Amino acid sequence: MGKLSSECAELCAHQFPTGGVRPCKGVLAIAIRAKQDGRAGVLVPAENAAEAAVVEGLQVIPIQNLREATNFLEGQITIKPTRVDIAKIFDHPLDDDVDFAEVKGQESVKRALEIAAAGGHNVLLIGPPGTGKSMLAKRLATILPPLTLDEALETTKIHSIVGLLPAGMGLITRRPFRSPHHTASDAGLLGGNINPTPGEISLAHNGVLFLDELPEFKRSVLETMRQPLEDGKVTISRAAGTMTFPSQFMLVAAMNPTPDGKMAHESKSSPREIQNYLGRISGPLLDRIDLHIEVPAVKFREMAGDKIGETSTQIRERVIAARQVQQKRFTHKPKITCNARMATKEVKEFCALDETTKELLKNAMSDYNLSARAYDRILKVSRTIADLAGSERISSDHVSEAIQLRSLDRQLWG
Repeated sequence: MGKLSSECAELCAHQFPTGGVRPCKGVLAIAIRAKQDGRAGVLVPAENAAEAAVVEGLQVIPIQNLREATNFLEGQITIKPTRVDIAKIFDHPLDDDVDFAEVKGQESVKRALEIAAAGGHNVLLIGPPGTGKSMLAKRLATILPPLTLDEALETTKIHSIVGLLPAGMGLITRRPFRSPHHTASDAGLLGGNINPTPGEISLAHNGVLFLDELPEFKRSVLETMRQPLEDGKVTISRAAGTMTFPSQFMLVAAMNPTPDGKMAHESKSSPREIQNYLGRISGPLLDRIDLHIEVPAVKFREMAGDKIGETSTQIRERVIAARQVQQKRFTHKPKITCNARMATKEVKEFCALDETTKELLKNAMSDYNLSARAYDRILKVSRTIADLAGSERISSDHVSEAIQLRSLDRQLWG
């Protein structure tokens, strides 16, 4: 490797008064920009070296202080460049702390979450307390396909900007799972501060954003999520400037069916109280959630039984196979990564129905008073169910299952 000069190298570090350097945020983004600007290398604090070294073709020099940097640039000392093996970073077993096999019963909910993971669909889990909504949601990340290199770079950049990348880590290789508290502000969820910085929805990019107790979030906070859910990006404007951050995440929300947590027919809350509670979630936000799933109480024989369900690894294999079908389908449309990201044009192209199936969907639209947006989402979910079944054609069975996964909200909200 040739000698770096000050003209072709970039220094990225925060300085101590003593001349030492400390780690800084956003090193990966700076390294990528340096490469784009034709720089041969970067000088970074040793703690950030692995992060910068994932940029191919860029010489990364780890430094401890400014004197060392000066001596290196003047050729008085040599410092071995940091190198990382990206293939090795990705080539490690997924040792998840949680697994779907630990969840007793709830087979219909597991099936719905498998469909959601296979197509990247948003999910709303509705059920009384203690039925396992949070437990199931936390295990969703264990069945998602692994990050691609491009996705890993994007995800790492965002976490690095906020300062959430652990010291010495070069690349995030696991899909993020973010679970903000319901007291989170607009700025906490979407991003903000004086200088625009990513919020929870961007930190969940390429992963899962879990909102537990959905009606407890401020309605204004939930409403600001509608556009990022649709566009896959969020734009933040402040006095210091305007920034756009990616926000392609899977939304998983959980809620009780009534204020006292019981199902509507068992609740002691009045109809008005129940409607006011459900009314905290707007129709347009509900329309952007593809699957609405009831999570019933687990029967005693299922809790006490010895039967062990499928492991996350087994489910993930089917999810990966379905995603590979989608990657092939969208080869010439790089912005579409899964079925949930299809626009109206792609829905027409890839979700064609025969006359019998069209009639079935038409009747469901009428019976459940579903919106045009819900129609598109049912077709996308049907496409995913067909992909999981290895079917090129969407059948009436696939559409029927998608309608079932969409009808609960109309029973509750009317």
